[in-house]
Amino acid sequence: MKRYLNMALLYAVFAMAGGVFYREFTKFNGFTAATTLSVVHTHYFLLGMVFFLLLSLLEKSNPFSNTKTRRVLAVYHIGLNLTNVMLAVRGVTQVLAFPLSSGMDAAISGVAGIGHILLGVSTILLLLQIKAAA
Repeated sequence: MKRYLNMALLYAVFAMAGGVFYREFTKFNGFTAATTLSVVHTHYFLLGMVFFLLLSLLEKSNPFSNTKTRRVLAVYHIGLNLTNVMLAVRGVTQVLAFPLSSGMDAAISGVAGIGHILLGVSTILLLLQIKAAA
């Protein structure tokens, strides 16, 4: 349970850093339009902090953690961070009006998509583990 609370705290810090970076980076560059940078903050808060806070509550009421859970959560961490890094990359290119080739644009979207797939699959696997332990 303590591991989940530590992860929640870490992702809360990441969320705050993402929010501050979004605000200051766009302000410094005089950018006022919509940008993907704005969702890095919310992704880390909801899929990071809130997710792990909920896991800690579930673990306390119905222990489900084992070796398989650690592997599934490792994939979850990879997916969440990969997604957020690509959201940040996309947002920075939007703010700086960096011209992207169609290949580079597709690569950013593709890697972010892989991150989302990892998040989705690991979430389903984790829910199945929680269900089995109930």
